[in-house]
Amino acid sequence: MTRSLATRIGRTALKNPLIAASAEHLIDADGVRAALKAGAGAVVVKSTNEVQAAKDQLQRAEYMVLDEHWRPVPWGPDAPRGATIACRSGLHPLSFEPWLEQTARLDREARALDSYAIPSLILGDLDHALAMARKVEQAGLRVLEFNIGTPYASQAAKGAVSTELLPERISHLVSAMRKAISLPLWIKVTGQSDRVPELARAAFEAGADSVVMAGRLLGFLPDVETMEPFLGTSLGIGGFWNLPLTCHWLATSRLALGPERPLIGINGAQSGLDIARMMLAGASAVGIASPVMLRGFDLLGRSLAEFQDYLDAKGINAADLVGVAVSHRKTFADMPLRQDNWRNYVPQARTIAGE
Repeated sequence: MTRSLATRIGRTALKNPLIAASAEHLIDADGVRAALKAGAGAVVVKSTNEVQAAKDQLQRAEYMVLDEHWRPVPWGPDAPRGATIACRSGLHPLSFEPWLEQTARLDREARALDSYAIPSLILGDLDHALAMARKVEQAGLRVLEFNIGTPYASQAAKGAVSTELLPERISHLVSAMRKAISLPLWIKVTGQSDRVPELARAAFEAGADSVVMAGRLLGFLPDVETMEPFLGTSLGIGGFWNLPLTCHWLATSRLALGPERPLIGINGAQSGLDIARMMLAGASAVGIASPVMLRGFDLLGRSLAEFQDYLDAKGINAADLVGVAVSHRKTFADMPLRQDNWRNYVPQARTIAGE
């Protein structure tokens, strides 16, 4: 028997928990259509704002994939599963009005597939963001993502994008957005903080319907051959290794905020079983971005099929997964004593000849 894939993000019902998250492969309308055709429960269209420097950054963008030895390997579906994706990125190249027209048209198409095409606004200037959000609602779009946690703010032109790190600031921004529109509002926060649950709490208390956690990290990696930085600067980085970090923030936030606050996990998932892992950690839905950009839109369909097989094997529905692992989570102090167990995990010391 096929188990139900349906899930809910607050007021929004999704046919399945897989969200094709915002990245360059979702700039062109055909890319959004490909993600919808692959079966995604929602597709978040590549973000925009009013800052020309943020759009110009797309023309300076560069991408690379690194193996486990931090060596560049060819971009494409044959890259190792354990690869790290590194990039400099930018915002949607269209100006706001044609971006909005395209996104509204795509959401009408998505509705016919029982899915969503979701606009994403990145904070530049708040007044501009609020004006854009009002136009998004007037255009008939059904959900808005407000991204206030991009990894690049410290490296981009001043005011181009925003990495908000203070709960008080998030409260101010989300409250203003909530007053401006009545749409379901998904707030994307940074993972570059040790206060992610506090950031999420501030967003929910100010009126967010969901919090997306946590965006890509900012890194820096020297090339030992050239002795220069890869891609010449700091990098937005992501990979399979980030899955436990995202799951940690999901679990910690669920414990702090309670099960009634719907979370969306992002950064680290690249398969159907990874969707299950994030949901067990507390996510109601899971975004996948860079792996699709690297390996192609077929990854979405494969992930959904694997996730369906997992549910069928367990005899449960997708909604039954949310937060199950969190209910079993213990602190270190709760763990049983295992006298000198640590000795089983250290190498045996040997006397060096001649000493």
